[in-house]
Amino acid sequence: MDVETKAEVIKEYALRGGDTGSSDVQVAVLTHRIKELTEHMKANKKDNHTRRGLQLLVQRRKKHLKYLSRTQHDRYRELIQKLGLRR
Repeated sequence: MDVETKAEVIKEYALRGGDTGSSDVQVAVLTHRIKELTEHMKANKKDNHTRRGLQLLVQRRKKHLKYLSRTQHDRYRELIQKLGLRR
């Protein structure tokens, strides 16, 4: 992910100015990276190093979502709807 794309994602999901560490922003950035790596894996099925990295990112996103669900359920629901994660 390039710097401009990451800045756009952070700006869109930030709760306030300069917010880069909230769970909302972190989940959005991880989701964007996961989508990019998923496309890479479709073209390169035997790339096991990327597969491991992708699995680690998915687990990290899962932990952030679990924390957000536990602490601020309204923001959790809004975020997963905005990102289109759950059906």
